Amino acid sequence: MTSVDRGCLSCGDGALPPGLSHGDLVVVVELHTTASTTVAIPTIRVVAADLAARADFDLDSIADLRMAIDEACAVLVRLAAPGATLRCRLTVWPGRIEMAADVNIDQVADPLPTGSFGWRLLECLADEASALSLPAEPGQRARRRITLSKNAATAQQP
Repeated sequence: MTSVDRGCLSCGDGALPPGLSHGDLVVVVELHTTASTTVAIPTIRVVAADLAARADFDLDSIADLRMAIDEACAVLVRLAAPGATLRCRLTVWPGRIEMAADVNIDQVADPLPTGSFGWRLLECLADEASALSLPAEPGQRARRRITLSKNAATAQQP
């Protein structure tokens, strides 16, 4: 686990997530593993749940995060080229966890199934979810990336 210097991470557009300041502590964990359902997914799921528990997420939010990460990684593993590495970056902000996972694909791989039942489930479990096809660089394979985020609490407690 790597603790990142304060204020050095931001959203893709350079802005911090809503409600956060540059003084907030951020923890980043990067996992690189073989794109395999038996090795990769359980490990990433456990690490994400542990990070969420340490960040004081409630049990329902932890369960939703685990299932969302499970679905996102399963989609990527199905698209992965033989021998590909699944890369997953978990960023823990106060009250929020973000995941970005990507994998190399063969050029013949299907696009990300954003219209599928599994994708709809992912959108319900995470507070935000997106898919991106990254173009191949010369001599490299194309990549597919899924990003998602989950807030610590999405509903008001009575």
